[in-house]
Amino acid sequence: MTEPFVPPDYPYDLLKPLEAKAAALEGGAVDLSVGTPCDPPSAAVPAALATSNAERGYPASIGSLPLREAAAGWMRRRLGVEVEPAAVAACIGTKELVAGMPHWLKLRTPERDVVLYPAVSYPSYAMGALLAGCRPVAVPVDDQWRLDLSAIDPDDAARALCLWSNTPGNPAGGLDDLDAVAAWGRAHGVTVLSDECYVEFTWDGPRRTILSSGTEGVLAVHSVSKTYNLAGLRVGFYAGDRELVHYLSELRKHAGFMVPGPAQFAAVVALGDDAPVEAQRAVYRRRLERVAQIVRDAYGVEVVLPGGGFYLWIKAPGGDAWAFAERLAADAGALVSPGDFYGDRSADHVRIAMVQPDDRIELVARRLGVG
Repeated sequence: MTEPFVPPDYPYDLLKPLEAKAAALEGGAVDLSVGTPCDPPSAAVPAALATSNAERGYPASIGSLPLREAAAGWMRRRLGVEVEPAAVAACIGTKELVAGMPHWLKLRTPERDVVLYPAVSYPSYAMGALLAGCRPVAVPVDDQWRLDLSAIDPDDAARALCLWSNTPGNPAGGLDDLDAVAAWGRAHGVTVLSDECYVEFTWDGPRRTILSSGTEGVLAVHSVSKTYNLAGLRVGFYAGDRELVHYLSELRKHAGFMVPGPAQFAAVVALGDDAPVEAQRAVYRRRLERVAQIVRDAYGVEVVLPGGGFYLWIKAPGGDAWAFAERLAADAGALVSPGDFYGDRSADHVRIAMVQPDDRIELVARRLGVG
């Protein structure tokens, strides 16, 4: 008899005991665990949200034409790729897309049942496979946290529905060779899904997208959540292989996946303005450098700045991530994420998110006696 699926504990719920330790300090906890933006969006975005006049009717599931045109324009300006609006579709943020994609792909190709994803990564890639009744297979990463395509078992490749790439990577900030990833997918007949939600915060080299090598067999996944400090808006989009975009958008139409009309309207305003993004890049870079200095000075550990993203990925003293996370909570009131949230092979690291204002970060520094 097949056993019923029992959802595992949600990773961040496991931090409650550490949160209590951090909150006990004067001034309370400084939450650097979840990647929730704290900085304000452009004032034009909430103004647009309030004046869209789009709340009465049902919004287009695929996304309004203005939204798809705005997304295509953003990709042209920021990533240097031309994508027609017909090859772009909206999603309700990107987490629901990530978690649902294996199920939808398996409906399309029922003889395949493997989901390939980075061994050190955002947990929703593996969870999406489990929710679809598929087999998640972790692809090893190299010492720079990039996919090691040579390590993929040929039998897994033959049964793969998709290969996930995440560049810049969460949690470690690795930067995959996306041309090589796309080429591997095409050579093996495997759809490549490129999660590029942190692309604006690429520090080593230029911003990169899977679409630079063409759209055949690939999708790029993007969101306004991190880029524009609009995680609560729940607007994302996917773009690339036109046939696959059409298939997914038709399926999602039947299931009633719709980004609210006012949110679509506001996202158009956000995607048309590059100035807030440049300002936010400077903020995250400054915080990365400051928190790296604080941790180095307080604990004497090596801290390497990431190739991209707004997380520090730090090897815990003694290799015990939970012990280090508890120490940071007790000493500094800082709540961070132990590495086993992101895969069994990263249990000796912690992730620190740059998602608190500068004055809260300086509170951590004062608690640790760091100037």
